[in-house]
Amino acid sequence: MTKALISVTGLDTTGIIARVATRLSEMNINILDISQTILGGYFTMMMVVDLDGAHMDFSEIDAALQPVRDELQMSIHMQRMDIFDAMHRI
Repeated sequence: MTKALISVTGLDTTGIIARVATRLSEMNINILDISQTILGGYFTMMMVVDLDGAHMDFSEIDAALQPVRDELQMSIHMQRMDIFDAMHRI
């Protein structure tokens, strides 16, 4: 299974989770785990996702998230889970 960590941060507004989850679903990306919180009006979400169903490479998936970034005016960062895990073992 090819996993990635997606972080979403920015000013809180209605529909953030729905918009991001919808776009991932359109690419056949399954959300395995999700955590979100609001701190002082700022929304923060971390998601672990399974990329195997996407039939796209990592850079194409990241590029496909750009319209959501633009629409929500939020930072959406995607990182390969194996790289994330390696960085935090050092």
